[in-house]
Amino acid sequence: MTEHHALNSPSLSTLSNPTLRNESLAALGTFGALTAGAALLGARSSSSTQAWYRSLRKPRFQPPAWVFGPAWTTLYGLMSLSAWRVWNRPAGPRRSWALALWGVQLGFNALWSPLFFAKHRPRTALLDIAALGVSLAAYTGAARQVDRGAAWMMVPYLAWVGFASALNEEIVRLNPR
Repeated sequence: MTEHHALNSPSLSTLSNPTLRNESLAALGTFGALTAGAALLGARSSSSTQAWYRSLRKPRFQPPAWVFGPAWTTLYGLMSLSAWRVWNRPAGPRRSWALALWGVQLGFNALWSPLFFAKHRPRTALLDIAALGVSLAAYTGAARQVDRGAAWMMVPYLAWVGFASALNEEIVRLNPR
């Protein structure tokens, strides 16, 4: 096996060892559960049918509401798989740092919907999404040093957060009150 291939896939020793395979599956379930928790918090907080949200002026480039569900489902899946791939790499400071950054970005992700939708604080949500973007970029860079495939899985999420930041900023600009 080439070194490049080894850097881009979960360890074959993990997959062939039943104990490690069970631990790996438990880790995948944990990352999935953490991500699902963030998603559920966001879903509970957000609703495009809220009177407050409907009253906001929105930019022309706002996608239709139906786009958000499939987009976030895909992004959350990639996010979980990325963390799992990093977790499957050999333990060490780089892996630990990458996983810590993954947790930080997930925390900022989980805060955005309650800030924006539940608390009606789009300006504070804009600060949160900026912090999300920074922590996400930091995670992606750290993940790249551990597992390049894990880093590539975050590229769609980076793009989406950039787009969502522009949406958030425009909503703030269009609704100065």
